[in-house]
Amino acid sequence: MTSNPSPNDLSENAWQAYRAGDYPGAARLFAEAASAFAGRGEALTAAEMKNNQSVALLRDRQAAAALEAAQGTDVLFAEAGDFRRQGMALANQASAQEALKQFKDAIPAYTRAGEALEKAGEQGLRLQVMQLLAALYLRRFKFFDAVIALQSGLAGVKNPTPRQRLMKKILFIRF
Repeated sequence: MTSNPSPNDLSENAWQAYRAGDYPGAARLFAEAASAFAGRGEALTAAEMKNNQSVALLRDRQAAAALEAAQGTDVLFAEAGDFRRQGMALANQASAQEALKQFKDAIPAYTRAGEALEKAGEQGLRLQVMQLLAALYLRRFKFFDAVIALQSGLAGVKNPTPRQRLMKKILFIRF
């Protein structure tokens, strides 16, 4: 007699595959975990598994599939008031859009991710998202927007590292 693995087992197996660098296997297992959690009525955990699947797919250079996996999960998190996971979902979508060269979609997704992470009080994650946004602006030769994004990300950092302090001094110089 065979037993089906629990959603938690599927999730743990997916993480093991991810840590081992087996991104296609991890993506498949995260998708199975998402279905299993959804089957138990745990929509938010299922959405989190879809985001994990998205990250694994992006690492496997399957940007279109990564975007599809994460699509709409931000709405579930927003409705639940889970701004941290909403921000992460939006950042996952933006990363996939950037990989697909859909820059006009990636920019507002990164911006909304930063806003959600700010609501969640996740300044470290917000800074990472704003740095990704700034890098995207730089690649598009939008230097002023890049500076504004970096300033915005650094403004909320309470205990900056020496490197962040230096960046703040440079970026906040008044001309």
